[in-house]
Amino acid sequence: MDFRNKKWAWELIFQIILHALVFVFYAFDRAGWRENHQVETYEVYFFLNYTIAAAILNYLLFPKLLYPKKYIGFFAALIGLLALVMLVEEGLLEQIFFPDTRGSHFPGIFRSLIDLLPVITILTGFKFAWDAITKEKELQELQSLINESELQFLKSQINPHFLFNNLNNVYALALENSPKTPTILLKLSGLLRYMLYEAQDRYVPLKHEVEQLDSFIELSELQIEERGILKWKKEIDSYDFKIAPLILNVFVENAFKHSLASLSDNLEIELSLTINKAGELKFHCRNRKGSESNTQDIKGGIGLQNVRKRLHLLYPKQHQLSIKDGSDQFELELDLQLQLNRAS
Repeated sequence: MDFRNKKWAWELIFQIILHALVFVFYAFDRAGWRENHQVETYEVYFFLNYTIAAAILNYLLFPKLLYPKKYIGFFAALIGLLALVMLVEEGLLEQIFFPDTRGSHFPGIFRSLIDLLPVITILTGFKFAWDAITKEKELQELQSLINESELQFLKSQINPHFLFNNLNNVYALALENSPKTPTILLKLSGLLRYMLYEAQDRYVPLKHEVEQLDSFIELSELQIEERGILKWKKEIDSYDFKIAPLILNVFVENAFKHSLASLSDNLEIELSLTINKAGELKFHCRNRKGSESNTQDIKGGIGLQNVRKRLHLLYPKQHQLSIKDGSDQFELELDLQLQLNRAS
C-alpha cells in the first residue's frame, strides 16, 4: 500500500469512528432515545442529511474553494448548502415523519440552524483539523527533502574544494621532486576514500571523524616544513557520539591555506578540540596571517559559507560560531552539541 492509499485508509477509519460517536450523541439528545433508549428511523434520516452536507463541505467546498482562498465563492456555496439542508429537513423529512406536528409549520431559519449546525460543525471541524495536521506533516517532509538536497549540494562543494587545494600542493611538491610526495598522496587517498564511503551520510561516528581529522592535519602539516609551528591538542572524554562529516575540516583547511598564502615564514597555527562526556564540543582555531594575501578573504570564501549553512541545517539552535578576523591573525571558535550515536 503506497502512502496515498494508506492516508485514505486511515482517514476512512477516522471518519467512520467519528460519525459513529457523533450519531450516538445526536441520538441521545433526541426524544426517541431518551424515552425508549432506541434509535428511531427518523433519526437516521435526519443525521444522514447532515452527514451528506458535511461530506460536501469536507471533500468539495474545502479543497475547491476554501483552501485555494476563494472566500466569496466558499461562503456563497456554504449559504446555499445550508439552505438546501433546511429545505430537505423541513420540506421533506418533517413532512414524512411529523406531518401533523413539526411538519405543519416552519420554525424559522434561526431555529433550524440551531438543529443542524452543531452536527455539521463537529463533522467538518474534525475534518478541517485532520487536513491541517496532514498538511503540516507534508510540509515537514518537504522541508526535510529540501534540507537533504541542500546538504548534498553543499557536500558536492566541499569535496572539489578540498581536492583542488591539496592537488595544487601535491603538484608543487612534485615539481620540486620532494620525497614527501608519495606520503601526501597516500594520506590524500585515505581522506578521499573516507569522503566517498563514509562522509556521504548525514552523521558519522565521532571516532571516525576525529581519525580523519588527525590525518588531514598531519597531511597539511607536511606543507609547513620549517616555516613555522603547528600546535594541535585534543581532549575527548567519550566517543559515543555522532557528528556531521567534514564539519571541522573547512576551518582547518582555511587556516593552513591562508597562512601559507600570506606568510613566507613564521607561520603559527593553533588547533584544539575538546569533547566532554555530555557531547559538548569546543573547537578552537587560530592562525597568523600577513597583511597582504593573494587569496580571497576568508569571510567570503566558499568554505566558510558552506559550513555556516550546514551548521544551520544540521544543528539549529545547537551551535555557536564565533569569528575574529584581525589584521595579523584569524581566530575561530565553535561550540557544538553532539547527538548520541545509538549504534555505538
